[in-house]
Amino acid sequence: MNGVLYFTMPDHAWAVDARTGRDVWHYQWTSHGGDHIGNRGAGVYGNWLYFETPDCNLVSLNLKDGKERWHKPICDLDQYYFGSMAPLVVKNHIITGVSGDDLDRPGYIESHDPETGDLQWRWYTVPQKMGDPGSESWPSEEAMKHGGGMTWLTPTYDSELNMIYVPTGNPQPVIAGKARPGANLFTASVVALNPDTGKMQWYFQSSPHDTHDWDATQTPVLFDGEINGQKRKLVAQASRNGYFFVLDRATGKNVSSSAYVKVNWSKGVDAKGSPIPNPAKEPQLDGALVSPNQGGGTNWPPPTYDPDTGLFYVSASRAFSVYYIYDPSDKPEGWGGNDRGGWGESMIQAIDYKTGKVKWSHKWEDGGRSGLLSTAGKLLFAGDGSGNLVALDPANGNPLWHANLGNSVTNGPITYELDGTQYLVVAAGDTLFGLAMLR
Repeated sequence: MNGVLYFTMPDHAWAVDARTGRDVWHYQWTSHGGDHIGNRGAGVYGNWLYFETPDCNLVSLNLKDGKERWHKPICDLDQYYFGSMAPLVVKNHIITGVSGDDLDRPGYIESHDPETGDLQWRWYTVPQKMGDPGSESWPSEEAMKHGGGMTWLTPTYDSELNMIYVPTGNPQPVIAGKARPGANLFTASVVALNPDTGKMQWYFQSSPHDTHDWDATQTPVLFDGEINGQKRKLVAQASRNGYFFVLDRATGKNVSSSAYVKVNWSKGVDAKGSPIPNPAKEPQLDGALVSPNQGGGTNWPPPTYDPDTGLFYVSASRAFSVYYIYDPSDKPEGWGGNDRGGWGESMIQAIDYKTGKVKWSHKWEDGGRSGLLSTAGKLLFAGDGSGNLVALDPANGNPLWHANLGNSVTNGPITYELDGTQYLVVAAGDTLFGLAMLR
């Protein structure tokens, strides 16, 4: 913004010159704990920047000098919530989410006033009392209120429809699902909310009764496309469970559901397009061989869509692991089980959104699961497992060039133009790299 690049990591925010990378300012938050797994970015409203801290605060800074304006609590650190989501700015709303997977707490998303930080509304990802929408998919109010569904990832916003699309996390207990029979709405779902009120408009559940830690917190990608000769407003998600979903983003109606990597845990999909879990692939005391593994067919790194090719690109993994139950009691808590890894391979999958079929696949020899960037200049950027930034042809996946960064790419690359120069910025390890297109 205005020649300045803003970025974050846990407890820190920076402003740097977008041409040179030189520091403009650096802000450090004094931490009181929390899980420092990562920080997914910042949001900007007017002259103010917002980011979440691991110890459950929303912090607002002045864009010009990085001075703190205020901070507000967004979750309870004592309940092992923490903050990692990049806030989303929608009109006069700062949208925040919460993370945490261990104490069987309910997930939620909030809206805050950009001037004061005061709470405007909160929407829980699981029902809070019997009779609420979705409560029929839980056995009891107690199970719902301890049902998880964390909001790890930033929603996507459609200004024309005035909807935010919230990807929700897995139910809890994470692996041992005995105490929560049912679909466990609205966990592992894409949920459309009105950003002014927090009211739900529609939902689609990617993983009913998830018992494999396949939260659906993968980026919902918005685009306009054509289905059966008709123009449609679409939202697509390559979900962690190995399925690719295309939905009508105005109504939530499923357009297509297809596997983009090997899956063996479902019996197909139901009339609404949601996968049907196979009970034989539920975690077992003596183990169940499942694909994909807990890491998922994909995870949090962002995918990308190219309107010129009509392809949806995702960093993917085909992998198997054995899922075990550790706590077979009637009321397990926390995780109650886990998986142990086996064989796996990583690749980029290019998916035709009209058919759900993989048009091409580019396999990495040594792993790699970075965020992706596609450009109008007919390039697709990704990171491999050997510390390389790789440019590929988006039409066929052929590599065009690479640059070794000495560490794995840790974000989705971004590009911007300043003073007639096109820049490409990518993070690897603890370093930001800026590349310029020379003419």
